[in-house]
Amino acid sequence: MENSASTSISSLSTPPWNLERPFLTGRFHQESKTTSRFAELKLDSFSGWQENAIGCYDAAIQELIVIDDLLSALLGIEGRYISIKRVHGKEDEVSFQVDASMDLALQELAKRIFPLCESFLFINQFVESRSQFKKGLVNHAFAAALRALLLDYQAMVAQLEHQFRLGRLSIQGLWFYCQPMMGSMQALSAVTWKVSANDIAGSAVLNLLQSQAKAMAGDNAVRSLLEKMTQYASNAYLGILERWIYEGVIDDPYGEFFIAENKSLRKESLNQDYDTKYWRQRYSLKEGIPTFLANIAGMILTTGKYLNVMRECGHNVQLPVSETLKLMSFGSNHQYLESIKAAYDFSSSELLKLVLEKYDLIGKLRSIKHYLLLDQGDFLVHFMDIARDELSKKLDEISVEKLQSLLDVALRTTAAAADPCHEDLTCCVERMSLPKSLRALKDLVDSRTLTDINDQEEPMGITGLEAFSLSYKVRWPLSIVISWKSLSKYQLIFRFLFHCKHVERQLCGAWQVHQGVRSLNIHGTSISRSSLLCRAMLKFINSLLHYLTFEVLEPNWHVMHNRIQTAKSIDEVIQHHDFFLDKCLRECLLLLPQLLKKVEKLKLLCLQYAAAAQWLISSSIDPCKSEESSDSLVGSKKSKQCYGKTAKGAKLTTSNSAVTESILKFEKEFNSELQSLGPILCKSSQAEPYLTHLAQWILGIEMTNRF
Repeated sequence: MENSASTSISSLSTPPWNLERPFLTGRFHQESKTTSRFAELKLDSFSGWQENAIGCYDAAIQELIVIDDLLSALLGIEGRYISIKRVHGKEDEVSFQVDASMDLALQELAKRIFPLCESFLFINQFVESRSQFKKGLVNHAFAAALRALLLDYQAMVAQLEHQFRLGRLSIQGLWFYCQPMMGSMQALSAVTWKVSANDIAGSAVLNLLQSQAKAMAGDNAVRSLLEKMTQYASNAYLGILERWIYEGVIDDPYGEFFIAENKSLRKESLNQDYDTKYWRQRYSLKEGIPTFLANIAGMILTTGKYLNVMRECGHNVQLPVSETLKLMSFGSNHQYLESIKAAYDFSSSELLKLVLEKYDLIGKLRSIKHYLLLDQGDFLVHFMDIARDELSKKLDEISVEKLQSLLDVALRTTAAAADPCHEDLTCCVERMSLPKSLRALKDLVDSRTLTDINDQEEPMGITGLEAFSLSYKVRWPLSIVISWKSLSKYQLIFRFLFHCKHVERQLCGAWQVHQGVRSLNIHGTSISRSSLLCRAMLKFINSLLHYLTFEVLEPNWHVMHNRIQTAKSIDEVIQHHDFFLDKCLRECLLLLPQLLKKVEKLKLLCLQYAAAAQWLISSSIDPCKSEESSDSLVGSKKSKQCYGKTAKGAKLTTSNSAVTESILKFEKEFNSELQSLGPILCKSSQAEPYLTHLAQWILGIEMTNRF
């Protein structure tokens, strides 16, 4: 890295110092040859003499001595009468001092040049220290650029010394030629001091160089030099960035890149990690993003993530990088931004194509819709028939293995057998009721709603009918979209639909019992009243199921499907899918605790009534009336039989009275809950417009019952 920077630094424009201007030689201008010879004799003789105070010599000799010492000091070397001292308490700082007996005018000129000497010394020390292995690639590149610049500086000092040996340089001329490089060297010294003091590396160095360049907007030469230093120091950083956005590889041995990789997170964790940490935290942004990349850091992160997913799938893809797309440098033309945008567009389109076409994401989502959203319910009807006894047991008594075998039978003997994905379907039995399971959705439920959910009473002794659920095997890379978190939401919706279907089946059974006694004259009896109640309950549960399937799930799924088809990236697909699930959860009342509590109470009443319907009807039938209607020809015999059963008839009347009271009790509770649900729905529909259709159905049922 240093060699490349040293080579490339030669392409820098002419340094802010040069010797192409006329030389200023002061009072020695007219006697250059004499002065040159005099300087050689004097300086040669000094080497053998015992050193005396510089004040012992006349001003002309002092000037020659001071120039010679200053040329050494410019390279960080002590002279005869100019010494280097460490600043007390600051080991990294030095100061140059002169002999006190020196001519005051010469002292003043020498002290003006000392800051340049100190800057060179500090920069040179910085170059040596920052070239160490542990300091990072950016510091290596910066140090290499500084080393190349110091070579130009040393060449300039050598030219000055040559002119001095020729007798063409006075101390005023030396000051004249030092002035142009004074600002540049001091600016670089200030930068290197801050880097050393704060012990920074990587993007922090680039940000410091860039901010210092902006601060020097009034000095074009210094600003241009700092900008060039920033470019050369950023070459190594851009090399890391280039591998990330073109290959999805973090080649960062010193931890300088602004993207961190958490290797402990594996793609397999998506099937167990509710918060999808793999996708969100496997690669993440760190602090210290370079300012010139701050606005597109997210795009850079996403580009590499997409390439990594394809590599994990064994799909080796690499962006065809042309010379115009390589990140050689950054500047005001913003060409690097176009290169990064092109890399992002390529990786995004390639991954989206891979997921939608090769792994058939839409087909997988449609299969999940068939099973977990009950889009095709024929397998479920068969399953509920053959698994009725097992599902009626308590949780501790249920055999999940038996349920799985029954599910496999239902899948193989129905239209689901034609679905190649049906083997990915498995069953499970949750250990919590539906309201309690909703508490896990803390990312969707606000604190007030969560409190309402927690306040709900946990049902006692729930059975498999309340806890049964389906699961789905999702493999990489589709698990990025259909994560465990997403499947948990699907399962919550399924459990709600499944229990509603169970309630519907029980009420249908009760209705069939009522239909079995239609041949009897039941007008005005308790059976007639029970039949009306059963019909009202059926209409309620059918209206609820119609709303859930045709007003919520179906239209929302089609909206999601269309949006996925026009998505530009996998993140957009994830966003559309998550939005679909969150919207369905809310519109299915699962995130509205007050409404959900009322609906659960109504379903419980329907189940209790359906369980009692057989007893209610059998207890309401009068055997005398039944026989009377069956044979009208044997009147006298019939009368005797009825007369003989007077006592028994009186007992049946008492029993019928109890049946009527039971039916009236069910009817009263059902109508009361339904009437209290109506206003809540009407009020909620103002804030949640999607509840309007359900409110209309519920109000319609309520009005029918009142009539």
